[in-house]
Amino acid sequence: MTKIITTPDPRLRESSEKVGKITDEIIQIINDMRQLSLEWEKEHPYELSAAMAAPQIGVNKRIIIIRDDMEDKKKATYTALVDPEIIKTEGKTTRDYEGCLSVPKIYGMVPRPHKVRLKAKLEDGKEVRIKATGELARTLLHEIDHLNGTLFIDHIKKDKNAFYEMDDKGELQPVDYEEKIKNNKELWGDD
Repeated sequence: MTKIITTPDPRLRESSEKVGKITDEIIQIINDMRQLSLEWEKEHPYELSAAMAAPQIGVNKRIIIIRDDMEDKKKATYTALVDPEIIKTEGKTTRDYEGCLSVPKIYGMVPRPHKVRLKAKLEDGKEVRIKATGELARTLLHEIDHLNGTLFIDHIKKDKNAFYEMDDKGELQPVDYEEKIKNNKELWGDD
C-alpha cells in the first residue's frame, strides 16, 4: 500500500525523473497523492495539506499536486502539475512558516522569493504557464524542491532560531535547537 514517507527515507533525497508522457500509471500516482493528502489532513486537525510531491510517496517522478483553495479546508481539491519547471523567481525574499508531510512535527521560517514563474503540464497533457506570488509561490517552490531532493529544512539548517514544533493546541512553539535539531542525525546526517 502506498503511504507518505518521512525523513530519513533516502528516497526524499533523490532527484526525480521527468515524466514526459502522461499514462494511466501517472494518473494513478496523482490520484494516490490526492487521497493520501486528504487522509493525512484528517489525522492532523490543526493543519492543512496544501500540496504534495510524488517523492513523498516514494515515487521519484516530477509530479506535484497543489490545493485549489488553501483558505478553506472544506474545499479539498487539488490540481496536478507534471514536469513543473521554474522559469524565473523574482521579488523580495520573505521568510514565512513552512511544514512538510515528510518532516513530521518540525516547522521552520524559510526564506523564499515572493514570485515565481513556471511551466508544467496538467493531467490532460495541456501545457500551462503559471505566475504565482506569496503563499502560492512559496508552496510551489517547496514542492519543486522535493523533486530535486531538497527539503525545507535544508534552507534553514544553519539558523538555530528558525525551527518550531506544533503543540497539542495547534500553536507553533520554538524548538530547543541543540536538543531537537543539531543532534537529530535522522534529519541532516553528520554534517
